[in-house]
Amino acid sequence: MDATPKKSEPMDLALGTTIRLRRRSLDMSQSELADLCGVTFQQIQKYENGSNRISFSRLVRISDALRCRVTDLVGPLDNLDVYSQDGMEILHRAARPDAQNLLMYYTQLDAQSRERLIRFLEGLGTAEPVQHESAQAISQSA
Repeated sequence: MDATPKKSEPMDLALGTTIRLRRRSLDMSQSELADLCGVTFQQIQKYENGSNRISFSRLVRISDALRCRVTDLVGPLDNLDVYSQDGMEILHRAARPDAQNLLMYYTQLDAQSRERLIRFLEGLGTAEPVQHESAQAISQSA
């Protein structure tokens, strides 16, 4: 018998990530979701981590508990290449709690403010640390 742990399938991991995104968007804990679905919170953890596959009947129960349609959970995966590193990276970034907060605030902005925010963030990502003139003078005289 092979003792190596089974690796999660990319599609199972991707589905688990969309469930986590929806659950967090509702500010629902894994325990709360588990109670609504009739499983343990450890089982929800395994679903979200992609280590356990989700049967269709369980997926329907999860979508009911998350007050959405099954297609809301699987639809985002339709055009995403979950077998590529980039596809999974997109899901992992979106699943971060801070990314969800940022997205919530971003969608509340008007179009012009969203564009300014994007330019600002692009600048932060490429900018070198800014030194004050006094710090530059000290470093030049040293």
